[in-house]
Amino acid sequence: MPDLSVNLGPLALKNPVLVAAGTFGYGLEFQEFFDLSVLGGLITKTLTLKPRAGNPSPRVVETPSGMLNAVGLQNVGIDDFLATKWLALQRLGIPVIVSMAGFSEQEFVDLAERLQAVEVAAIELNLSCPNVAHGGKRCFAQSSQETASVVRAVRKKSRHPILAKLSPEVTDLPAIARAAAEAGADILSLINTLPGMVIDTEKEAPVLAHGTGGLSGPAIRPLAVRCVWEVHQAVKTPILGLGGVASGRDALELILAGASAIAVGTANFWNPRAPKIVLKELTELMSNKNCPVRDCIGRVKAVAS
Repeated sequence: MPDLSVNLGPLALKNPVLVAAGTFGYGLEFQEFFDLSVLGGLITKTLTLKPRAGNPSPRVVETPSGMLNAVGLQNVGIDDFLATKWLALQRLGIPVIVSMAGFSEQEFVDLAERLQAVEVAAIELNLSCPNVAHGGKRCFAQSSQETASVVRAVRKKSRHPILAKLSPEVTDLPAIARAAAEAGADILSLINTLPGMVIDTEKEAPVLAHGTGGLSGPAIRPLAVRCVWEVHQAVKTPILGLGGVASGRDALELILAGASAIAVGTANFWNPRAPKIVLKELTELMSNKNCPVRDCIGRVKAVAS
């Protein structure tokens, strides 16, 4: 068996395959499909301070190479999560990363403080949700200053490792990644979805009630690979790569680009066993390479100038 163990910043993982926030419920819902303990880790659905019903329906539509979603951060809220789901997640025996989103810097801080009493593996700051408005911009992650400010404020209050989830919808992603790292992010999570639209040509109106939604799936994987590669060249902070991973080869592509670990997202919607399949295929690929997976991180050959 190949050595699949990796270090994702301060997190020691038995393998680099995680599941992405918002695509795997709170994690517990998928136990009927496979043994979740085989995963390197799990990221919960994004939580907010108060429960959210999310955006009106329809809020998900398939595209030729993925899907658009405008769920709008539907969740039970941090207090209900801690009261009803956390203990069962702890029993899974794998690192559990809690994803969170605030509509102000203070909300991020308040969420982080709520988690100080529990032993989560890390917290992911969802700074880049594309279907929830924030102050006239789509997300905090469109500004180096706002990204740094939120990360710095949470870092002062939290003892847990921090992942900063960033948006590809910017002109200089390495600069924003650098700002997040300098402010105290232990890990960079790349990439979130991109805003897109599908129009019903009969009704001559957007299919999604929200109008636009976040594009995910195989359509964005080449963009994710490019973003991971660019950021890996610019900063030393470990990267969690996500965006269109549906096979072991997809996972290895992101690892070669510079990701220390990867997360399976949209593939979970069409196959709830997708993470297990990705792990199996990645194991086979690494057996053929006959080296530890950590030796492949960022090993893509230099691009000719």
